Amino acid sequence: MSAGGMTIGEAAKASGVNAKLIRYYESIGLIPEAGRTAAGYRVYSSNEVNVLRFVKRARTLGFSIERIQTLVGLWQDRSRSSAEVKRVALDHVAELEAKIAELRAMSDTLKHLAHACHGDERPDCPILRDLEEGGGCCHGVDCGH
Repeated sequence: MSAGGMTIGEAAKASGVNAKLIRYYESIGLIPEAGRTAAGYRVYSSNEVNVLRFVKRARTLGFSIERIQTLVGLWQDRSRSSAEVKRVALDHVAELEAKIAELRAMSDTLKHLAHACHGDERPDCPILRDLEEGGGCCHGVDCGH
């Protein structure tokens, strides 16, 4: 490749984002489409690789594609206010905390059901009964309902 760009494989290696994801991010407009060589191969600049690294880190933190689009736009807008960036981050934090609470509730319910299950040779099992009944009844088991 010329000194002016990298192949998709080189960009993938440099950014830590696999080639399939790079093509997907291009297709949804998350990153701009790469330039092409005369032979039709994608060519990536170091700036595009930096955007890919940014996107990868944002995905690692659990941001949605929509929020990442917003963050990339804010990152590239030198006249942005940091308050906008903070709002996006705090909205995401609120969603993460709600998801944590939901996961904690699921974990607590399953712990209660597992505790109530004898775990022996008998067929009776509060865990299966709860799943069968859609969580509506614990048949006297203290499972938080």
